[in-house]
Amino acid sequence: MIENEVLPERTLLVAIPKKGTLKEVVEEHLEELASLVRTAGGEVVDSVYQELVSFNPATAIGKGKVKEIQSIIQEKNINLVVFDDDLTPVQTKNLENEFQVKVIDRTTLILAIFAKHARTTEAKTQVELAQLQYLLPRLTRLWTHLSKQYGGIGTRGPGEKQIETDRRLVKARIQRLQKKLKEILIQKEIVRKQRINFFKFALVGYTNAGKSTIMRELTNANVLVEDKLFATLDTTTRAIRLPNDKIALLSDTVGFIRKLPAHLVASFRSTLAEVEYADVLIHVADASNRYFMEQISVVDDTLENLKVEHKPRILVLNKIDLIQDKEYIRYLQKEFPEAILISAERGININALLLKMQELMEAETKYVKVFLPYDKMNLVPYIYKMSSIIRKEEKSEGIEFLAKLLKQEENYFVNMFQSYIQN
Repeated sequence: MIENEVLPERTLLVAIPKKGTLKEVVEEHLEELASLVRTAGGEVVDSVYQELVSFNPATAIGKGKVKEIQSIIQEKNINLVVFDDDLTPVQTKNLENEFQVKVIDRTTLILAIFAKHARTTEAKTQVELAQLQYLLPRLTRLWTHLSKQYGGIGTRGPGEKQIETDRRLVKARIQRLQKKLKEILIQKEIVRKQRINFFKFALVGYTNAGKSTIMRELTNANVLVEDKLFATLDTTTRAIRLPNDKIALLSDTVGFIRKLPAHLVASFRSTLAEVEYADVLIHVADASNRYFMEQISVVDDTLENLKVEHKPRILVLNKIDLIQDKEYIRYLQKEFPEAILISAERGININALLLKMQELMEAETKYVKVFLPYDKMNLVPYIYKMSSIIRKEEKSEGIEFLAKLLKQEENYFVNMFQSYIQN
């Protein structure tokens, strides 16, 4: 028996930039939205935009633009409209009534991709939690459409079984998922403590910048590498041997993107914890992308929101093999003198990255020996809080600790324990 093939949804993209936004910026944002739609399995047929000072509370866009989109839907057989901004439940409902096709916003699209790519229990739990938190205020709209049984982009995930009755059931499910994630965090903390003696690097960057390819190149790990947005949702941590033969740990993390919803970041707290616990961040940027400067800014802003902007960082400009203009490469070298220019796919300049990692590992690590008399045991929690304990040895008059510090924490630690530090 031959099954009918599910055809990609014919999609119209809609952007609502602020009045005065440069045309190339609007085009960049629509281009990224198109990539998201294709990653979710849709077919991009056309795109429109309307500059506005503020959104129409009823339909987000103006009446004239609504009519224009209605014509495009009829003319080009569109069955999905995707907005580049978040819509309120009322706006979504009104637009679907006007267009008579499914309407989703940027967050719903990203969640659909996350649901498609989630592989581990942790990732699936995080995605479902994020979906339910986003769907909770939209239950009224969903009730209207349950009978239609929409399929395709934007509806994969928890489904009707979690949202079939009312807010009470959804809230209960959210609480269970939050509890499950806490248990996962506890388990990950146990594993993390077992790795406390190792220096930790974490790869961060815009989605599809090449982090997983770098991970594979540096560690020979069997990690998923795809030319897709959000191909990686799970954190992978592997050992890496540096040129001086010392071992460190390297973690790959979920990619960042423009307009990443705050609740989505919160849902992925357990995955992003690897960024918080890393000693050094390796910021990977796709230098071949003409919008990579904005992408760097998005990553910087996200790291600031995660309160890890103070961490030492290596900037890696990846995919230089895709840049044909040698003059542009010289420009990048001049503009970003501290950056490492590489091609992870071709293995170009990987050793320079390893040497930079080694240099930072040596520069950022400080080992301090502390001896606490037994009558000063009240200070023990502070040692554990402010450092990683490499060794602890009980002696007749007290306990000797070998503490590993980051350079930035050294002064504070020394001031607090100066009476107990041994040479």
